[in-house]
Amino acid sequence: MAKRFRIDSTLVRIAFVVAAVIGGFGFIAYLAAWLVMPMEGQTRSIGARAVRDRHGMLLSLAFLPALIAVLIVGAGLHLGFVTSMAWPVFIGAAALVLLWRNTDAEERAWLRAAAEPVVHFGSPSRRQRRWFVLRIVAGLVVFAVGVAVLLSLQQPHPATTVRPIGGVLLVVVAIVVLFGPWWLRLLRDLIAERQARTRAEERADMAARVHDSVLQTLAMIQRSAEQPQKVVQLARAQERELRAWLFDGDLPGTAADGATSLAAAVQSIALEVEAVHEVAVDVVTVGDCPLDDRLHALLGATREATVNAAKWSAASTVSLYAEVEPARASVFVRDRGRGFDPDAVADDRRGIAESIQARMVRQGGRAILRTALGEGTEVELRMPRKKDR
Repeated sequence: MAKRFRIDSTLVRIAFVVAAVIGGFGFIAYLAAWLVMPMEGQTRSIGARAVRDRHGMLLSLAFLPALIAVLIVGAGLHLGFVTSMAWPVFIGAAALVLLWRNTDAEERAWLRAAAEPVVHFGSPSRRQRRWFVLRIVAGLVVFAVGVAVLLSLQQPHPATTVRPIGGVLLVVVAIVVLFGPWWLRLLRDLIAERQARTRAEERADMAARVHDSVLQTLAMIQRSAEQPQKVVQLARAQERELRAWLFDGDLPGTAADGATSLAAAVQSIALEVEAVHEVAVDVVTVGDCPLDDRLHALLGATREATVNAAKWSAASTVSLYAEVEPARASVFVRDRGRGFDPDAVADDRRGIAESIQARMVRQGGRAILRTALGEGTEVELRMPRKKDR
């Protein structure tokens, strides 16, 4: 859902938690989505497999009598919160049974690891078993006392405000005692996941920038091996760029020459490619806007696509068209060269995949490649703009 709506996944999690607290709807919606949405890279959902699991369906239906009994008792004692919580609890338990029985081995291992702080799968030590039993017993006792305090409010007694507050606090403490270790484990896993994703994005960005600068220069040096003066020129330019990156923080492959707007940066890229690769670059810009992180990524992909066209297309001219709209910025890099077959590109050639497509996706953009042998190549880059506040 976060990918679909291009928002932070933490916000989606918070929304489900809030919806779960308010009537339990978020809990049911989360499990329902888990059942009907296939995992990334798969075509069948867990729900499609669960429909054919007759034994699992019978186990899920076994929760129905318990639900009816709890509803009757809650209605008889006039406990509205019991009846309102019974639906999501029992429906969620039935859904969890289907999920557990029909997940694949990898996801089941993840479920087992996530639930381990609560139920202690495997063979825990004697100390762990003692602590687990003590925690469960203490949590149940505190929960029972809190429920008893709340139930006593149904009987005639002097009206006070301390007793209901005390009962609610006891119930909350019991829930924390029972599920606190699980919540801490999930929080640690979430933090580790975000850190791992951040490190992976940093490595990918580093690889893209090295490809745009060092690897591109090395490829040009190989092609210019018979021109010593040009090799020296390329090596010195690359040395200056690396020193600026390492010591001054000027990132390679971006508009680091003082350009503050998209149109100026596109013009700078065209001049750079013309000077280095000796290929004419025709530039047309429509509209303009200040640069930000997203547009810097767009410029990096633009530079890589323009360099690729100048190096490999064998065309005498490369067309560079940039347009700024209120909601997005678009760049088209076209050539009428020899084109290529994307499926025939070697696996170790990551210019298009990493320096263009992956770079755009990391910032919420999109890169579309159109090419055919003998008909040239077009790279369309689309990047949504940040809304002005």
